[in-house]
Formats: sequence, C-alpha cells, structure tokens
Amino acid sequence: MSENTWNQKHLLGLEHLDREQIWIIFSLAKQIKQRMAEGEKKFDVLDEICVGNLFFEASTRTRTSFNLAAKRLRADTVDFSGSGSSLVKGETFIDTARNIEAMGVEIVVVRHATPGASHLLAENIGASVINAGDGAHEHPTQGLLDLFTIWEHKDSLEGLTVALVGDIAHSRVARSNIWGLRTLGAHVVICGPTTLVSRRWQDFGVEVCHDLDAILPRCDVLNLLRIQFERQRTGLFPSIHEYAHLFGVNRERMECAKDNVLILAPGPINRGVEVTPDVADGSHSVILDQVTNGLAIRMAVLTLVSGRCL
Repeated sequence: MSENTWNQKHLLGLEHLDREQIWIIFSLAKQIKQRMAEGEKKFDVLDEICVGNLFFEASTRTRTSFNLAAKRLRADTVDFSGSGSSLVKGETFIDTARNIEAMGVEIVVVRHATPGASHLLAENIGASVINAGDGAHEHPTQGLLDLFTIWEHKDSLEGLTVALVGDIAHSRVARSNIWGLRTLGAHVVICGPTTLVSRRWQDFGVEVCHDLDAILPRCDVLNLLRIQFERQRTGLFPSIHEYAHLFGVNRERMECAKDNVLILAPGPINRGVEVTPDVADGSHSVILDQVTNGLAIRMAVLTLVSGRCL
C-alpha cells in the first residue's frame, strides 16, 4: 500500500480515520524506521517546505518529536509559543495563525487547551493542520504511535484486549486510542475511579471497569495514563496514595498479569503513582519504544499531509 493513496490534507483526529488510512500511516512509518536503521538519517521529502509548530500548551516529547521529524525530512521549521507572543496583546488565535501562514508556513502543527482548536484552524487557513493535542478531545499522533508500538510487538491488534487505565475524563490520548483501537479490531477496556471513568463510554462499545485487579489477568496491553492534575478543578479521589494502591501497576500486580503483557505510558510518568519504577523500566515496558516510534509516526504524517512521497 502506497502513500500515494492518502487523500487527507489534515490530521485532526482518529475518530474518523478508517482502517486503510491508519495502515497507510503505519506502512510508511515502518519504512522510515527500516531506512533509519540502515543508516539513513535525512530524507529529501519536505525540502523548501516550512513547518510551523504552534504550541499554546507545555510539551516536551510531542514538540521535540515534531521538530526533529520535520528536520529529518529537511523542512524549515518555525517554533511558536503562546507566552511572549502578540496573543498577550489581544491578537486572536486565528489572526496569529494567519500571520504565521503569511510568512510561508505550509504545514501547521498545533497544540491548544481548547477542544476543537485544530478543526477551527483548518477551517480558517490554507495550510495543512496536524493536531498535536486539543484540550481533552484528541491527540492523534500519540494514539497512532501507541497503536503502532502494540502492532510491532503483537503483530496484530485484532482481538487483543487493551486496557486504558487512569484519568480517562481528561485524557485526549485515551480518546484517540479508543477510536484507533476499535477501528483495528481490539477490545478496549477503560479502568479507573468512578469520578474519572464514565459509564457512558459503554455507548461507544467500550468496556468500563472500576477494578483493575478484576481485568488484569485477561489484558494483553496496559496503557497507563497520567493523572492530569493540571486539568482537574476539584479533588476527584481521596489521595495519591489511595489511587496508587487501587490503580497503580506494581510488581505484585504484574504477577497476576499475562506473561507477555505490554506496559505502555504516554508520558510524562508520575512514577510511584500510575506505575512503579521497576515496572516502568522492566522487561514488559515498551515506553521508550513509544518515544522512538513517535518520531517515525510524525515523519510519516508530515510526509502524507504534504502530498509528497518518501
């Protein structure tokens, strides 16, 4: 399957991507990884194209990964952050983006605290838009790199039981994972405190559970989501200690898991809360594989939305 069959100008989420579109991204990311493993570090794909990274929220992995991905594809890059910009003088989000586009930016990578911000941007500028996280809505490239990592280790997602554990209510990563996993045939379980895991997700074909120990023995993959303290306005569980006791993955819990269970975490990790250090750094963990795959996935997405070929 070739990237020539891709016909999307933007990547705004996984909810409306079909199986074929996801596999196009995976196929290209796999090709990129293979060529980099053979020693190829630069690809003349985005030569003379400018990529603008518009990050209105803090980021380490995603921002660095997109920046490096663009440079590996030989694009010019422009980095923008909300603090210290004309936004503090009253300039609107759209006017800021239009001005940056007017400087010759052809692909915009955007992270914003408001759900739907990337969709709004795509409707108001001519450049291609890649959603790097919009509020609690979606984070499509994180979802793709999570799915790609599972596929690399399990050969298929069809029929796997994948548990997303933690702060589902505030997690854009959870939403992208849910749409992508279901599209590729996995059975999705979401697990966490009742205040963070709504029963309404059952309406979307997702299993809901509030007892990690009850589901642990049948899970093929555990994706451990960070407790997003910065998005919470009230205390949604009694204490960090209680959360770690009930939902943290530690050595004792791993003894009840499948021998080949995978441990994922999108990062940053709250060590000792969602997962203990020995598990995060243990043989079941593919957390650093996720980071490596993030570069390949983002290179693939940048290539595809540009309309060029590798």
